Amino acid sequence: MSSSYVRLFGYNFFISTFTFGGGYVTIPMMEKYFVNHGDLSKEELLDLATIAQSSPGAIAVNLSVLVGKKARGYKGAFVSGVAAIMPSFVILSLISLAYSAFQNNPMVRAVLQGMEAAVAAIIVDLVIDMYFALRREKNLWLMILPFFAFVANAFFNVHPLWILILAAVFVVLQRRVANA
Repeated sequence: MSSSYVRLFGYNFFISTFTFGGGYVTIPMMEKYFVNHGDLSKEELLDLATIAQSSPGAIAVNLSVLVGKKARGYKGAFVSGVAAIMPSFVILSLISLAYSAFQNNPMVRAVLQGMEAAVAAIIVDLVIDMYFALRREKNLWLMILPFFAFVANAFFNVHPLWILILAAVFVVLQRRVANA
């Protein structure tokens, strides 16, 4: 791949510094910097996002490590991982020094509430992108599976781990039946 370690570090550091709201918000940024620059295809990024989501730990850090490995191997994974955790470490260290001042500051509270709305819009956009990616598979079962997962979690409080395990088993069985 064409990614240098410096560029890999810079992109991941920038993405980690300026995205708020968790791993799903980083996916559009990863697309902008890694897909649009030819390091990955959009399908590869969505596959890596799926793996990052199902792995323990923060999705954003997992995704950065996976993108780094895809772009530059194990050294790229290390560089990306360090770049992804460094901004949070620095920001949280500084905030912890002045916690009481931030805790009661109405301006900080207002900024955080505004960021919540922006994050919600970005996540909705990502869900729409993922839906269209599933739609290209032309598989009815894959298209309705997210709906059942949502209903199971939102209305029946089924733990996401069980949903993930059942969905994986379902897809594997469905693929075997389709290939038989």
